[in-house]
Parts: sequence; structure tokens; C-alpha cells
Amino acid sequence: MPVEQLKNHLDQKKVYYVSVNHSPAYTAQEIAKRAHIKGNQLAKTVIVTIDGTMAMIVLPASCRIRWDRFIRSMGTDFIALADEDEFQDRFPNCEVGAMPPFGNLFDMNVYLYDELAKNEEIAFSAGSHSEIIKMRFEDYQTLVEPIMLSEGFTNPDAPKPDWLCKRKAG
Repeated sequence: MPVEQLKNHLDQKKVYYVSVNHSPAYTAQEIAKRAHIKGNQLAKTVIVTIDGTMAMIVLPASCRIRWDRFIRSMGTDFIALADEDEFQDRFPNCEVGAMPPFGNLFDMNVYLYDELAKNEEIAFSAGSHSEIIKMRFEDYQTLVEPIMLSEGFTNPDAPKPDWLCKRKAG
């Protein structure tokens, strides 16, 4: 079972978590809906190569990476979305696309959008397309030690500022 390595790690560290099964889902928004989790609480994992080194970007399901801003905030010229063929062997017990955001278990740096830190809990795919794990964000942060970022992301569902919504009269 793909999730066993992660559960063993959490048990060994004496971290409280809840495992939630749901019908199979393949996008972060589908998972959030089926698991009855808010999109800003569910973390999605994106695998990239930064100057040739594989890394994880973790962000809320409701958000997107703004590549131009993300590259600038990282201070590099080259970041590429990793191809599944490039990384599936790094996650031997996980279904492709359902990797948990624990780069420390897979020898990868983790870059996390700090919006997730606003939540008391974090939820994420647990290595399969039909199970998530929920745990305290503080515990996640202690275990993973992600590099926190505030630049390079956008939330297309966020309310627009008033000045964008007003129309000129006349």
C-alpha cells in the first residue's frame, strides 16, 4: 500500500494524523471536493527541476504557480515542470500524481507557498488517488522543514480588489 511508508514515518515521529479515504480523484480540486476539504487547506505537490535538481513545490489546491514570478523569486533562470517519466522512480510506493509533500522522504527540497501556513491543518494525497492525510500544519512544518515562499503564486478564485470590479460611468 503506497501510504504505509508515510504512515510509518508519522507514527515513528509520534505525530497525530487522520487518514481519509475517498473515491478516486486525479486533480487537487476533485480531491478537495470528494474529501470535503477546502481548496486552500488541501496541499498539492508539483515536481520541478530547478537548475537541473529535482524539487517539490507545495501549494494550496486553489492556487497556481505564476512561473515568471516564481522563477524571479527563486533567483534562477531555469525551472521546468518535471515529466512524470523523470520522477516516477523517485516515488516507488506512490501512484504517479499522488506524491505526498514530504520531500525529506525522497531526498528533495520542498518549497512551500506560505498561504498554507495560515491553516491550522493541512491535508494532502497520501501516495494514492483515493486517500488523503490530515494533520496539524505545525507538525508538517517541523517534520519537513520546507522553504517558505510568499512570491510566485496566484489564487484565481480569490476575490478581486474593488478597483478591478468597478466600471467607469458613462
